Amino acid sequence: MTVPVSQSLAPQTWVLQPDDLPPAPGAGDRRRLHGVTAADLVVTVGSGVAALAVAWLLCYALLPWGTPLAFAVVSFVFYLVIVTVTTSAVSPGPAVADRVAAAVITGGAGLVALGLGSAVVFVFVRAWPALWHWNMYTQDMAGVGPRDALSSGGLLHAVVGTVIQVGIAVVVTVPLALGAAVYMTEVGGRFARVVRTVVEAMTALPSIVAGLFVYTTLLLALGMSKSGFAAAMALSVMMLPIIARAADVVLRVVPSGLREASLALGASRWRTVWHVVLPTARPGLATALILGVARGVGETSPVLLTSGASTFLVGTPFGQQMNSLPLFVFSTVRSGEPIFIQRGFAAAAVLLTLVLGLFALARYIARPRGNAKKNRKDRSRR
Repeated sequence: MTVPVSQSLAPQTWVLQPDDLPPAPGAGDRRRLHGVTAADLVVTVGSGVAALAVAWLLCYALLPWGTPLAFAVVSFVFYLVIVTVTTSAVSPGPAVADRVAAAVITGGAGLVALGLGSAVVFVFVRAWPALWHWNMYTQDMAGVGPRDALSSGGLLHAVVGTVIQVGIAVVVTVPLALGAAVYMTEVGGRFARVVRTVVEAMTALPSIVAGLFVYTTLLLALGMSKSGFAAAMALSVMMLPIIARAADVVLRVVPSGLREASLALGASRWRTVWHVVLPTARPGLATALILGVARGVGETSPVLLTSGASTFLVGTPFGQQMNSLPLFVFSTVRSGEPIFIQRGFAAAAVLLTLVLGLFALARYIARPRGNAKKNRKDRSRR
């Protein structure tokens, strides 16, 4: 049959069908992205047991590395090697990378948890002989010597001094920090960038520099004596950038639609900030305050230079030296007397409990609530 020239020269259109494609390698196998299968559990547990066995053989039988630190490091290294080999034998390449990355991240988290947990346990174990004496919380150290029994004297003067100093620091710092955060977020401008740069630089300010600044200005230049107020000013210098930086981040998260709606209804910018922005960011601002207090309550260098140390209860922050928990820990632990050192560990345990409680309160305030929590659960299920 004769084909017309126009048809023979016409371009042919080819449609690629799915059956024409070559099968992808491993196309019938689906990799689970959520949950733990029996094979995953066997690989993880088996690799861990094998790594522990090889590490024990190297550290305690063949090589002179018989220390807990060396055993932990060698076990982790061999676990990474073994879990990589075993996973590559039963799973495709992406699963191997996922398993190794999960092992590295989990190992890092475990190392951090081990360091924090060991520090907390060590402090409470050393402080236990003194913690169960009730006089530790109801008496001060007036007339008590370094070698006196734990049944006399206590931490009352240091606890009260810490509360007074931190309270004054909060009263001074919160208006300044919130004002700086509102200025950086709501006002803006060229000078706001300068303020943000200064706040970020002060976040990394060494505590000894803050103490020296207050010591030079208040004690030397103005002639003020060492007191709880001077220590509170030094703590304010440390807390100010922490609270201002955290509050700045919180205020930036407030939806801009709320500001625009308030301005559209005729409210001024100040009323918008006071009645819309700040109430919306209240939980985040409370978290910023608690984080700043947790930072300031454990500082030793500023109070060492500005507050002095007293052995009796002081109720006024002016004109008298005032002790605090960090300063009490510093002075007792370096004394060299075993009983006095136990008192210092007791003060450290109280201070550690206070700081951990503040961080737990911050996490409780910042937790998702209502619909946000429900939406997070729905996303995790999907």
